[in-house]
Amino acid sequence: MKIGSRQTGRVLRWQVLISFCLFYQAVCETIDYSIPEEMEKGSIVGNIAKDLRLSIDKLSARKLRIISSVKKQYFTVNTENGNLCVDTRIDREEICGEVILCVLNYEALIENPLNIFHISVLIQDINDNSPIFTKNNIDFEISESSLPGASFPVGSAVDADVGINSLQNYYLSPSQYFKLLTKENSDGKKYAEVVLEKSIDRENQSIHHLILTAVDGGNPERTGTANIQILVTDVNDNAPEFSQGIYKVSVKESITKDSMVIQVKASDFDEGSYGQITYSFKNIPDRARQKFTLDQRTGEIKVKEVLDFEEVKRYEMILEAKDGGGLVAHCKVLIEIIDENDNAPDMALMFLSNSIPEDSPPNTVIALINVHDLDSGPNGEVFCKLQDKYIPLKLISSSSTLYKLVTETTLDREKNPEYNLTITARDKGSPSLTTSKTFLLQISDINDNPPVFEQTTYTIYVPENNPPGTSICSVKASDLDLDQNARITYSIINNNTEEVHAFSHISINSQTGIIYAQRSFNYEQLREFRFQVKAQDSGTPSLHSNVTVDVFILDQNDNAPEILYPSSGSDGSVLFEMVPPSADAGYLVTKVVAVDADSGHNGWLSYQLLQTTEPEIFNIGLHTGEIRTSRVFLKAIAVKQRLVVLVKDNGQPPLSSSVTLNVVFAENFQEVLPEISKQSNDSDHQSNLNFYLAAILILITFLFLLVIIFLLVKKFLRSKHQTVLRCLSSDLKTKERPIYPTNYSDGTLPYSYQLCLATESRKKEFALLEPNEQKSDNMISSDNSSVLFMSTQRIHLKSNPDTHQEVRWCICILGLLLCVL
Repeated sequence: MKIGSRQTGRVLRWQVLISFCLFYQAVCETIDYSIPEEMEKGSIVGNIAKDLRLSIDKLSARKLRIISSVKKQYFTVNTENGNLCVDTRIDREEICGEVILCVLNYEALIENPLNIFHISVLIQDINDNSPIFTKNNIDFEISESSLPGASFPVGSAVDADVGINSLQNYYLSPSQYFKLLTKENSDGKKYAEVVLEKSIDRENQSIHHLILTAVDGGNPERTGTANIQILVTDVNDNAPEFSQGIYKVSVKESITKDSMVIQVKASDFDEGSYGQITYSFKNIPDRARQKFTLDQRTGEIKVKEVLDFEEVKRYEMILEAKDGGGLVAHCKVLIEIIDENDNAPDMALMFLSNSIPEDSPPNTVIALINVHDLDSGPNGEVFCKLQDKYIPLKLISSSSTLYKLVTETTLDREKNPEYNLTITARDKGSPSLTTSKTFLLQISDINDNPPVFEQTTYTIYVPENNPPGTSICSVKASDLDLDQNARITYSIINNNTEEVHAFSHISINSQTGIIYAQRSFNYEQLREFRFQVKAQDSGTPSLHSNVTVDVFILDQNDNAPEILYPSSGSDGSVLFEMVPPSADAGYLVTKVVAVDADSGHNGWLSYQLLQTTEPEIFNIGLHTGEIRTSRVFLKAIAVKQRLVVLVKDNGQPPLSSSVTLNVVFAENFQEVLPEISKQSNDSDHQSNLNFYLAAILILITFLFLLVIIFLLVKKFLRSKHQTVLRCLSSDLKTKERPIYPTNYSDGTLPYSYQLCLATESRKKEFALLEPNEQKSDNMISSDNSSVLFMSTQRIHLKSNPDTHQEVRWCICILGLLLCVL
């Protein structure tokens, strides 16, 4: 059943919950239930689906479940009808102990989409525990000298219930000597003291038996009893007295064993055995007896076992000081345990997605994390954060114990294909403790990157006359995606505006991108064309990109020049060109016109006269092809001249064509007509004449070379008897006069000379040389200190009559040969 706002604590809890919802927008609904403890298993707490306004039909598909940070699950949810049911026995005292408001907090989690709702179940206390005394038999002694009004603590009972069901009052069986006084300590707990109403007499009654009853406020009420046995002792004037009625101390839970917690002190003014005081625990819970020890002589309380704040937060005990005469005094010791940060946060991944697509929108939930710390206060306050700062993810606090890991911005697998995430939970203790969890988040690929070519455009140069099927180029594209999304195929796209269809000229390998020539290209027919290559991936949907490829055909010298003018007749005859005999030098006879289908250097033409009837009558422009006269017409020149013109291109190797042209020196056509009729006869005679001329030229050249060789050999033999002139090296410039060889003497050289040294410039010069009358075969030898050289430019020889005679004979022979030619 739901609970309203009838209790003040519930109103305060609603205010805290509303503030929490306003601060954490991710959680906007909270369901509160209230049930009594000890309900049977299967009891219905409430219907979550109805309270959350959820469709019952979709509960199973949306995986409705409840989660909690506590290890033991007390409730379960039925996904068929949405009922929240009790799953196991609920003992409020076991769960919350002395806490009045016992609330179990759960989170209801549904998916598709993921939503979280808070569920609070208030466990109501029932009166299922009776008050229990620590000891069923309470024994203490009272001196007969005790005055009326003396009080004697008899301890307190413990009731595990809370509120009205807890311990409310004590009752004492009727007695004329004693009455009961109920008191409250600082924490509001009630304890009983027996007060002496009137003086007692040991000799009259040495033992008094009383029954102490503890009553709670339940309906029906529960009680617990203890037997009190009072022994009346002999007179002891002074009873021990503690320095404090209540001893309070706070110790850290990390205190070591055998460390002293506190020392109680009591004093007795009696002497002897009546003044000797011993200390003992009078009323102490069993768990406190396990943790502490008491020194009977000194009153020191020490730690026996390790303390744990998470187990017990406070210990309360009654100590008794007893003198040798039997008088006692009692005090209360309260030991508060101070919590220390000795528990690291506990972190559990309640939902985790190991892989998400890179097109996931922001705020996509990747993981749901539950954190818990057993410590209290700041030591138990936990906050989580991501260790990596520069990632597109963030942690959102859904509640004090739940965090959601969501995407902050869009992801890009091509930049970061995976993230190694480390989430750290840190408490606020000093020093703080941390717990970290690391997991790998992989980004799955989507086809969001088109193929990209390595170049923006491709330019291909292909020589013409290439063999069909030759590889002319290779295009390459890359895709940043993976697997099928990065598998690229290539194809050719022909532009509709292009006159040349690329498919008939080239092909492409769809897998490698290698482009092949389908046919042999001809530069004179096709010089360039353009097409596009498309690179398309295999993703869904597929992406593509295009690149433009320009193909340029390179010219080769495969066309010989074609002579357009003059052109030969259909029967092979050659046209005549007439030149007036009175034409001056430079007269334009005709112009040879030729073209070449090739381009560039291969199409550059040059003209030359390959053969003429008589030399040096005509010349031709090297680049213009214009044939002009070189001199005026002489009557000794033949009237009819035959010219062979060679037209050659600039290719490698060059190609050429030739044309034959007949030039006639005449004033009119009638003078040329007889020559035309004799053309056929003259052609045979002319061919024989050319053969004879070539043979004569070869013979004359051979004879001329023999004469030259003869003259050179003869001159060499004569000059063998002459001495080569040498002069001193420049190494002698530090000496005052030249140094001559050791075997030097006058008349050694065939020529006399004077060696002159320029004093200022230190240059050596030779004067004119004259041949000596007396010849010698001795030569100037060079020693290590002199380097001699020839200076033929400064030597002037006298003319030899025999030499002039030989030259005249050579000239005569050459003239005779020219005349014969």
